[in-house]
Amino acid sequence: MNLAFVVLTSVDRDDLPDGGAEHFASTIRALRTLDPAPGIEVLTPDFQGRFDSLRVVVDAKPDVFNHNVETVPRLYHEVRRGAVLERSLGLLSAAKILDPGLTTKSGFMLGLGEREEEVQSLLERLAGASVDIVTIGQYLRPSKENLPVVEYVAPAVFDRYRELGESFGFRHVFAGPFVRSSYRAEEALAAASGGA
Repeated sequence: MNLAFVVLTSVDRDDLPDGGAEHFASTIRALRTLDPAPGIEVLTPDFQGRFDSLRVVVDAKPDVFNHNVETVPRLYHEVRRGAVLERSLGLLSAAKILDPGLTTKSGFMLGLGEREEEVQSLLERLAGASVDIVTIGQYLRPSKENLPVVEYVAPAVFDRYRELGESFGFRHVFAGPFVRSSYRAEEALAAASGGA
């Protein structure tokens, strides 16, 4: 397929003892056999906080380890049922501890009713977890069964959050209404690595 960069993701696989970690790792290893091998980003679930599962993925050497926090903690009960921000931050921090040279990434959405001070606090906590790249996008309602959009956030607000994120020391921040977690993933890695 001549792919230069690949993003691997999955739904939560809590039905598997390792949360699907070995599937991520075996796919990374298979991609590494290609000539030329593409850049690889993994976007994983939280593995229910299982450190051994995280190690399996990190040991397979993706270029980017991504796990999204999705929203501010106050909204987790509506947006991320069953998820725990501290567990997600711990996963991101542990990935960096396992491989200090690994680029880590996380993202979240605006427009769900979050407040500015909550966004600032979330950015601070992501920086504290040694996250390198942050993506911030607009929540869009996929269907009538999903949560409604509380606010369509102005582009100027995204710009302000990008600048705030940069002031916290992230190596790259993508923020805008159409930004998604894997938005221009190869470009984000290059920018975070000093190549752009």
